[in-house]
Amino acid sequence: MSATTQTLDQTFRRDARVIGIVGIAHGTSHFFHLILAPLFPWLKVQFGLSYAELGLLMTMFFVVSGTGQALAGFVVDRIGAYPVLVTGVGLLVLSAVVLALAPTYPALMAGAMIAGLGNSVFHPADYTLLNKRVSSGRIAHAFSAHGLAGTLGWALAPVFLVGIATALDWRSALWAAALLAAVVLASLLAFRDLLGGEHPVDPAERRNAGAPRESALRFLRLPAVWMCFGFFAISAMALGGIQSFAPAAMKELYDAPLAVTSGGITAYMLASALGIVVGGFIASKHRHHDHVIAASFVVAALTAWTMATGLIAVWLLFLPLAVMGFAAGVAGPSRDLLVRAASPRNATGRVYGVVYSGLDIGLSVSPLLFGAVMDAHHPAWLFMGVGLFQLLALATALGIGGTAARKNPET
Repeated sequence: MSATTQTLDQTFRRDARVIGIVGIAHGTSHFFHLILAPLFPWLKVQFGLSYAELGLLMTMFFVVSGTGQALAGFVVDRIGAYPVLVTGVGLLVLSAVVLALAPTYPALMAGAMIAGLGNSVFHPADYTLLNKRVSSGRIAHAFSAHGLAGTLGWALAPVFLVGIATALDWRSALWAAALLAAVVLASLLAFRDLLGGEHPVDPAERRNAGAPRESALRFLRLPAVWMCFGFFAISAMALGGIQSFAPAAMKELYDAPLAVTSGGITAYMLASALGIVVGGFIASKHRHHDHVIAASFVVAALTAWTMATGLIAVWLLFLPLAVMGFAAGVAGPSRDLLVRAASPRNATGRVYGVVYSGLDIGLSVSPLLFGAVMDAHHPAWLFMGVGLFQLLALATALGIGGTAARKNPET
């Protein structure tokens, strides 16, 4: 084996390990997005809660996460991504323990807020690690794998938590979640030599080393950053409706059994994972990423409105959810490339933290809105609202596409 071939092989293995470990951590964060929602049927009875009170738990999770995410980007830039990521996973372990022991609703709220704080670090820390530790030729694959791992985390949560809660009880499900996050934390600590330490100096940073330092907040003046923030916030409103209350809406609108409702959400997430894979090929061939997003969201919106009719056979409910998930997945890689094109080059943790905090803001508002809808016994309105937010996100994506085209007219 030649020296060049050996070096390439070592680089590939290093990149694969970085992508794998960071992806597992990201999947864990998405798993904890759903640490409570699948257990709502048990928590509602145990604590005598309304849907609005259950939705408030999710809202506080994402309020803390969204606020923390914008701030976490600055911390990542200051002390490095690895210690921030380790801290985040540690907080997820703690949150699951607090939730498992919770005797009252305020204790549940405290656990949800700790989980939100832990979740806040992942996007700025993950993307910084991938940008700094993965070879530039594999960065697109790294982003794709990162998104896929997150979607699989979403898919695993309902099956894992509902399965254990049904077989044992809801507290046992949360203890199992704590153990799962602890294993991931141990893995991160085991790979500290690979992920920790000083970041390699970026060539652009080296060239600009003698230039005057810009304000740390200068990036906030860029319209593209706020357009991307808006896109994430609006699209997350639709996602939050599906994740938090689609099972309850299916039960009320269709009288669907628990196996169908939880299986439908799993179908949504698995189809979304498949869509990400397909969407990666589409994004690599299609330069107009906003058009791909538009087509995907039109399909998703029409499917959501079809579910609102109440005319679908119960045993077929997993199909429209799978279609919506697949469409959202197809849009994912094009979304990431669109954000990358519209954002400043050499984006730091600050940019990622602010842009992706839009996801948490949308997910924080959505449970309150749709929880009120469910308390008013209008399950069809949930699916109508999901479709509406998907169309609004579509319009935002087209706006970002126009901004990116003006910034890079050759593309």
